[in-house]
Amino acid sequence: MSAAESAATSPLRIEDRGTHLLATLDRPEKRNAIDQDLIDALHELCARLEASPQTLVLRGEGGTFAAGADIAQLRDRRAADARAGINTRAFMRISALPMPVIAVLDGYALGGGAELAYAADIRIGTGTLKIGNPETGLGIIAAAGATWRLRELVGEPLAAEILLAGRILDADESLAAGLITHLHDDGDAALAAAEKIAGRIAKLDPAATQASKRVLRAPRDAHPQIDLAEQAILFESPEKIRRMTEFLERKQAK
Repeated sequence: MSAAESAATSPLRIEDRGTHLLATLDRPEKRNAIDQDLIDALHELCARLEASPQTLVLRGEGGTFAAGADIAQLRDRRAADARAGINTRAFMRISALPMPVIAVLDGYALGGGAELAYAADIRIGTGTLKIGNPETGLGIIAAAGATWRLRELVGEPLAAEILLAGRILDADESLAAGLITHLHDDGDAALAAAEKIAGRIAKLDPAATQASKRVLRAPRDAHPQIDLAEQAILFESPEKIRRMTEFLERKQAK
């Protein structure tokens, strides 16, 4: 199969938009359910962004972000598959990407789809958003990040209701809980907002942005040592000198 044919059949469509990469989950006939092929494609995407850091915008095709993991595949998985952390490891890699990850959440973001969304740094929703973790209804737990990320994102009381009682949040509830920070009428408007943020990020110093992400994701007991170590590196950066000099010159010119 040629590279063009492989791209055409991939469950993940990648577009380089200059300021960012746009990655579209492209299984609309399955409501973008996360299967092994999609996990493999996410790992390939991560390898690309680890080697050449760039902001990532994630979205789903067909009015749905991702309605969950592929149940047919999940049903056949056994204990060894659970311990391998098939989805967990991919989502952890997404979360650990050097530059920010922005998720555009349209329609359903359930189960594994919600856990992929939780791995993003910034989440933008539409009015049709339904997000949550109904895994216990299928006899499993949300084991690909929800049990620790969701508590940090929305607080333990709401996380408990989502994880233990299968509560699904709509768009307004997600905004009120801080799970999303922007709400737009439809997927096109939400994508435009995400790309505007990506454009704003592209104007900032990449080294400072990456350092900020590392510090933000560090555990509480790593502070303030990690802040000071990262700042020490940036204080010696020629880019810091250039940007601050330009700032002072603009201020003086005014």
